[in-house]
Amino acid sequence: MKRFFIEVAYLGTNYSGFQVQQNAATIQGEIEKALEIIFKGSLQLTGSSRTDAGVHAQQNFFHIDMEAEMIEKPGKSFQDHAYNLNAILPSDIVIKSIKQVENSAHARFSAIARSYIYTVTAQKDPFSYNRSYYFPYKLNFDLLEEAADHIKQQTFFEAFSKKHTQVLNFNCSIDESKWIQNKDRGEYSYRVTGNRFLRGMVKALTGTMLRVGTGNISMNEFRSIFTENNASKVDFSPPGKGLTLASVNYPEGLYI
Repeated sequence: MKRFFIEVAYLGTNYSGFQVQQNAATIQGEIEKALEIIFKGSLQLTGSSRTDAGVHAQQNFFHIDMEAEMIEKPGKSFQDHAYNLNAILPSDIVIKSIKQVENSAHARFSAIARSYIYTVTAQKDPFSYNRSYYFPYKLNFDLLEEAADHIKQQTFFEAFSKKHTQVLNFNCSIDESKWIQNKDRGEYSYRVTGNRFLRGMVKALTGTMLRVGTGNISMNEFRSIFTENNASKVDFSPPGKGLTLASVNYPEGLYI
């Protein structure tokens, strides 16, 4: 038995999230169906990051365990299998690569960092409707930057996590937290990189910073969310469609 990492990208608009669910279309479900057709058997995937309904990914990963003879066909490379899978998959899901890894490698637990981008647009645009949050309110960009910088100094994020989540702790190390402004398009993008993220955390951080940027809460109130662990001022309402998993990083030497 050998372990392989499958790198994928997708638009999440038509799916009820990443992880397989009964009676709902999901990213994992579609890929498992394609694998069953190509390899003539039921195969189970383990995912790196469980994106919610409507959330997109420029890069995400599964790992899969397969018998060598199933995938190592004479004259066929791993990328040949990727090509065949892409021919079956819907147009909004793509297999970018299939690579063998050490059997101890794990798509979720071996990851050392993840980066997310949340896109907000102040201009109504039918071409970005499913990939951004339409937010037609005046924003103070300096306050957005100040709030984003404050996040880098924090390590405890319980207030920004959805309730009833199965985690052992709420500690996260944030290496990057910044806003990028595209004035020509009336677009704001929040980019954040960390060693881990809690359920709903990126949307909650974004929504709460937007409250700062519009003046609905002050920077002192924003800081107090962390010092007092008070979720009453946290905004979980931004839709999933504005969120994209940009990348998942692993240690060097993972691939064989």
